[in-house]
Amino acid sequence: MRDIKIAAAQFESRDGDKQYNFGRIEDLARRAVEQGAEIVSFHEGCITGYTFIETLSRQAIEELAEPVPDGPSTARLIELSRQLGAALLAGLIERRDDKLYNTYLAVEPQGFVARHRKLHAFVSEHLSWGDEFTVFELCGVRCGILICYDNNLVENPRIMALKGAEVIFAPHVTCGLPSPMPGRGKIDRKLWENRHRDPVSLRLEFDGPKGRRWLMRWLPARAYDNGLYYVFTNPVGVDHDTVKTGGAMVIDPFGEIVAESRALDDDVVVGLCAAEKIVLSGGRRYIKARRPELYEKLTEPLPEGEKPEIKPGWRMVDGESVEES
Repeated sequence: MRDIKIAAAQFESRDGDKQYNFGRIEDLARRAVEQGAEIVSFHEGCITGYTFIETLSRQAIEELAEPVPDGPSTARLIELSRQLGAALLAGLIERRDDKLYNTYLAVEPQGFVARHRKLHAFVSEHLSWGDEFTVFELCGVRCGILICYDNNLVENPRIMALKGAEVIFAPHVTCGLPSPMPGRGKIDRKLWENRHRDPVSLRLEFDGPKGRRWLMRWLPARAYDNGLYYVFTNPVGVDHDTVKTGGAMVIDPFGEIVAESRALDDDVVVGLCAAEKIVLSGGRRYIKARRPELYEKLTEPLPEGEKPEIKPGWRMVDGESVEES
């Protein structure tokens, strides 16, 4: 690990409008680089749009999807990286043979670096699950990627840390969703549309259990427990049928927020990721205290015939699911 400035961006993406979304990526990436960022990251599915995919047929998703790294969006991202002299991370729908994936890719000025296929994909039955953890070198830092729901399982960031990750990029499309948890739920779209006249009412929603308060229950703990940096990205504004709360942030290995967007609009923040914090963090000490011989239950196979279940609360009704999305 070395000292490095990393940016986390948020913007209101448009469903299926790659041209518009790339325009926002370019603008925010330039702003981040002007502030000294060497790596700029964006939210899940930011190139294609995300939640609306649940309404699409397989044919429609295939038309939206691209190969990675040989598709036009990867090429355009590499060209932007080359122009800016910075690494970029962004999400789209990938087409690989007869499978479709929710994919997040990393590029640098020299070209394509890595991709992560979401391990716990659920927004559409037509999307396949990724089957491997992604850890790679980027700008002299060991990085990993976990997409949205991937971060809900505490085993995943721990495995990334054991594989040497020093920074985890956590692109999301979350918050403002129905849930059995008290105070959770959708945010009235009228509040978003009236945000410039009445920012206080929307800020109360964004900061409460529908947004930031929920994130603070678990997100800093992922960084603290594993002694690494977490870079959280999330759209802001209308996403299909919900309003998302943004909150792009960089969290250090002590679980402290070193940079956070409080904007009710498109924004980017830049945080200094200092190398010494990883060495000094409690999480790194705790990893060295592990006793793997006691953990056989963690790798016990599911009973015959059972499969992993992903039941995001926002897809269920009447409190049938108690899991978060």
